[in-house]
Amino acid sequence: MTVKQAPHQGHLSRIRVGLADRSYPIYVGRQLFQQLPQLLPNLPKQLCIVTNAVVAAHYLAKVRDQLGPQHDVLVHEIADGEHAKSLTTYGEIMDSLIAHSFNRDCAIIALGGGVVGDIAGFVAATYQRGVDFYQLPTTLLAQVDSSVGGKTAINHPGGKNLIGAFYQPQSVIISTDCLVTLEQRDYACGLAEVVKYGIIYDADFFTWLEDNQQKLNARDAQALNYAIQRSCQIKADIVAQDEREQGLRALLNLGHTFGHAIEAEHYDTWRHGEAVAAGTMIAAEYMRQQDQLSAADVARIEALLQAFELPTRAPRLSEVQWQQRMYRDKKVQAGELRLVLPTSIGTAELRTVTDWPSVWSAIAAMTESSR
Repeated sequence: MTVKQAPHQGHLSRIRVGLADRSYPIYVGRQLFQQLPQLLPNLPKQLCIVTNAVVAAHYLAKVRDQLGPQHDVLVHEIADGEHAKSLTTYGEIMDSLIAHSFNRDCAIIALGGGVVGDIAGFVAATYQRGVDFYQLPTTLLAQVDSSVGGKTAINHPGGKNLIGAFYQPQSVIISTDCLVTLEQRDYACGLAEVVKYGIIYDADFFTWLEDNQQKLNARDAQALNYAIQRSCQIKADIVAQDEREQGLRALLNLGHTFGHAIEAEHYDTWRHGEAVAAGTMIAAEYMRQQDQLSAADVARIEALLQAFELPTRAPRLSEVQWQQRMYRDKKVQAGELRLVLPTSIGTAELRTVTDWPSVWSAIAAMTESSR
């Protein structure tokens, strides 16, 4: 697959997620929150914006101004952080919608990162048996991953995203200028998901990321625009072929089975992209130990993740902790672990793995202070 040159930074791109009558557009460009009337011309009267205080301080006023007085706008701010993606928060949003007499013709707007998008989408999927919702992602991770594809969820003390639904948005508005205000750590977390697309699907894109790592670290608008577009196009292609994760879509979970175990034990100190990066390295190391991924490819993956200031070693957890968390993963079938594993840069497979000692060997090799 040939990687095209990055488009001019003022260019508005439209990517289509093809799902028959549930197809929808992804718009990518700059200053798009100032173009909402043109991009979202048919919004209903009742709108609930789900956001958090950090995002609201930057973007809420702009979005509300664009929606105009013809809409009845309810704003529900949730706490910042993964802990907010809970049954309690979900119930509070539902209470608010009911208290304000929102009907089945309302719509939910997710203004924020992955936590906001996931919980707002699950609210939309379940309020009055389903209402429209729109994604306005403000973090790189949400822009390239969680806002696209219709996975909505909340967490449970027993694990991440155990309660949720597949429910597609009506459209996704990606305004790349939002990334200017993003903290460096959160920005790096988004790059972990960008790297994932190169590993599982597009070797040329992975090479492009290697060649443009300095521009991406500097948040060069042109390079970012292309990285976001290509990531969204890959995800759109995969979702169109496998919406409900029966096969191909599972590849998007590279590093996530390990990563979710890390997150479950370290919600307060590890972020999603960081956990995915460390989990990706475990998956790569497992395949190296199985002689099914070259040491050179493992080294390239590690070098690129490190260039983006991402961790490549997992925190220390006991073997029992790893097992308990990983065997609660949604990909487990008939009690057997299934892992997304890279076979080369550009390709990956979903495999059933029954040899736990081999998995543990890879985890041990990729744990902090193990080398």
